[in-house]
Amino acid sequence: MRINRVVLSSALIVVALVVQVSVLARLQLPGAVPDLVLLTVLGLALVYGHLGGAFIGFGAGLLSDFAPPADHAAGRYALVLCLVGYAAGLAKPDHGRLRSATGPMVVVVCAAIGSTLLYAGVGALVGDTAARHVGLVNLLFTAAVYDLLLAPFTVPLIMALARRAENDPLAETSGGPAKSSSFATGWLSGGTGLRIGNQRGGLRVKAARNRAARAGRIKGVKRL
Repeated sequence: MRINRVVLSSALIVVALVVQVSVLARLQLPGAVPDLVLLTVLGLALVYGHLGGAFIGFGAGLLSDFAPPADHAAGRYALVLCLVGYAAGLAKPDHGRLRSATGPMVVVVCAAIGSTLLYAGVGALVGDTAARHVGLVNLLFTAAVYDLLLAPFTVPLIMALARRAENDPLAETSGGPAKSSSFATGWLSGGTGLRIGNQRGGLRVKAARNRAARAGRIKGVKRL
């Protein structure tokens, strides 16, 4: 992953985790807790694709596993978000731009239900039966509803920030000297109105014409 992707993803994940732990988790809503970290992973995966979504999901899940008040085995949520980020990245739209809100909303609902099922399934494998006491159906329903209500305020914003970072001119120069030279040439030609390289002959001809014109004016003065 490129540096700008890593920096932006890390910052967004940290902010989402802080808001989720300090605000959303204290709302004491019935059933599940709105998963802002999951929505952040989805928004980034829809722009960066399946591999980027998998890496971001794993990092976000691992950070959530160690953030208080986590009471489950480390790596459990990292596995869940890694799989969810990979699957969401497969639904990446062309050029990361949305044509309608239907696709991302379907992704959000599927991710909310899928992550809850995966989390409960991994918990059952390690002997955690908390989902049975709370009620798995209730968790699935409330997780889908809460994330679906929160998604319109988060996913489009996250995708817009990710696309803006992808279009950063500084990122275009990271491909090597050739790209750097091409970018510099384009910037100079765009800023000065001069085309470099192919117009050298034209500039020489223009300079010769100017010298001839000046010589003609001087001769005319002498004749007078």
